[in-house]
Amino acid sequence: MLLVVGLGNPGVDYTKNRHNIGFLALEKIHHAYDFSPFRSKFKGDTAVAIIDSKKVMLLKPNTYMNLSGHAVKAAKTFYKIPSKNVLVFHDELDLEFNKVRVKRGGGHAGHNGLKSIHNYIGANYGRVRLGIGHPGDKTRVTSYVLQNFKKDEMISVVKLLDAIAKEFPRLVRGDDGGFMSKVANTMSLNTPQPELKPKSPHTIKES
Repeated sequence: MLLVVGLGNPGVDYTKNRHNIGFLALEKIHHAYDFSPFRSKFKGDTAVAIIDSKKVMLLKPNTYMNLSGHAVKAAKTFYKIPSKNVLVFHDELDLEFNKVRVKRGGGHAGHNGLKSIHNYIGANYGRVRLGIGHPGDKTRVTSYVLQNFKKDEMISVVKLLDAIAKEFPRLVRGDDGGFMSKVANTMSLNTPQPELKPKSPHTIKES
């Protein structure tokens, strides 16, 4: 089984926060495939599907970000899932807005959700790092991640999440490079083109 975790904070007040992009990613994936309805289990919301002949469980912890490891450990222990089969979607300050990178193992870089998961299952799990950019000053980080995406940002975020959901089976197969390449290619194709200005009526010749 592959345990796919989205990090965020529960409650309507946090829904569109930058910190909740992990939740948003899981919700898009859930909508795109034949998952069971979300139900309360393992201190979170879970849903299950078979993708590419592999059982996949989605998990959105309801413990708040800094206690995410509680829910991950509970699900992992119950199903005896090895840490290498845990994949976590999370916001990444040190990555440019709307960029995506897949990483296996390594440190938590001070991310409270990852720090909690490290404390409960160690570091040998996968992460899908979803870039939200950095406010430029570390004293502004807390308020920045707990702010909603701006309207124009949200348009781009939705495009990114659609691309992630479409290419999700590549992650299930372990094709991290293919996943990143396809998502990046889709985002470049979806980049809005500058609007052409209409010709001035003074330049239009009458026949």
